[in-house]
Amino acid sequence: MTPSTHTVAGHWIGGETVTGSAGTLPVVNPATGEVVAETPAGTAADVDRAVAAARAAFPAWSATTPQHRADVLRRLGAGLAARTEEIAQAITAEMGSPIGMSRTAQVAFPAAVLESIAGLADDFAWTEEVGNSLIVREPIGVVGAITPWNYPLHQVMAKLAPALAAGCTVVLKPSELTPLTAYLLFDAVTEAGLPPGVLNLVSGTGPVVGEALAGHPDVDLVSFTGSTATGARIMRLAADRIARVALELGGKSANVILPDADLATAVKVGVGNALLNSGQTCTAWTRMLVHRDRYDEALHLIATAVAGYRLGDPFDPATRLGPLVSAAQAQRVRGHIDRAVADGARLVAGGPDAPVPARGHFVAPTVFADVHPDSALAQEEVFGPVLAVIPFADTDEAVAIANNSKYGLAGAVWSADTDAALAVARRLRTGAVDINGAPFNPLAPFGGYKQSGLGRELGVHGLAEFCELKAIQR
Repeated sequence: MTPSTHTVAGHWIGGETVTGSAGTLPVVNPATGEVVAETPAGTAADVDRAVAAARAAFPAWSATTPQHRADVLRRLGAGLAARTEEIAQAITAEMGSPIGMSRTAQVAFPAAVLESIAGLADDFAWTEEVGNSLIVREPIGVVGAITPWNYPLHQVMAKLAPALAAGCTVVLKPSELTPLTAYLLFDAVTEAGLPPGVLNLVSGTGPVVGEALAGHPDVDLVSFTGSTATGARIMRLAADRIARVALELGGKSANVILPDADLATAVKVGVGNALLNSGQTCTAWTRMLVHRDRYDEALHLIATAVAGYRLGDPFDPATRLGPLVSAAQAQRVRGHIDRAVADGARLVAGGPDAPVPARGHFVAPTVFADVHPDSALAQEEVFGPVLAVIPFADTDEAVAIANNSKYGLAGAVWSADTDAALAVARRLRTGAVDINGAPFNPLAPFGGYKQSGLGRELGVHGLAEFCELKAIQR
């Protein structure tokens, strides 16, 4: 059961709804192809108005105490909690993630991030003494937050929560593919007691609204999550005015399974990670590296695990894999699969001829073995349910293969010897590494090396991204 089609009235600027003047954009259910909503197509003029509202609200909001801002965030969290099911339904309708995942990873996790940031605001080192200097952390100013479609609430919360906690004001541009989640969030904003202009929303496309926001002369920090190519464009736009940027970009993470690992567990968890959200996850472990002595056993376990992933209606609780977010994304992923076949990779599961539902943007979970470390499949971010399996002869070769990437966002190591796993983890050039399936920590810094981005989100490091440092000598 999907939400009925409706039109969102307008942008949210300065505490009120502002009717769009440039028409609307359809929000499409990727499982059915049906339009479930229409949202405003924003313009540069809408961005100007929103930035002006944020700038006007900044002096008063930045002067509030961290404790006051933390209390507001907690009230916002209560408003989100009251809308959990509504938001989950919207995410499944506009993005296609299975409803069970929408209720947990898509809604419950960002709620936990919000609560963690509110808690940090109480104890954050807003000031410190260094010799005869008082070091003061102050809010950077107006933040332009540009967020993607794959985790539409989490990616928004990872920016809004620390920005607001730091005393910044914000103009948000959510993905035009998944804007409904952001609008539901704004339903809770007024209840939370955020003054007008502290948080603003302009919906629309990246080439229009995103570019206007990234290049706006009165935006002090642009925080962006998305593709590396778009991140480079945002850096160029911000460079003209020497504005700060925080970029969370692509990934091609390696899952290193050492020969003494619990192979059954490592494969099960590894496959689940690679296929999470139909592979539309920047941290997905899309390269599974397995020692040659256990390679054939691993391939058998992988094929068995993948066979248990049911494609279908994301509103059906039994569905484990929903559609990809759009027809263009599905076509792009199929192109990667076709190229891997042409390059000689061995198909283990799925593939271009695997059955998928007749309606919707579905791609079957696909696994390739004997993938060359330099091949396109091993180097390019697919952003779909595709896993590359690569053999290695020893630990040095495994590390070399894992680091053979322009990206460096995440990764994993499995071993019965945790010290050995830690030694390998320290050699990986990536922003995060999980050992033996350790759980994600929302208080730890999140971000990447190399072309995976600049800066960090989450925890105290994410909060610090939205602060300026001032040294006062006395």
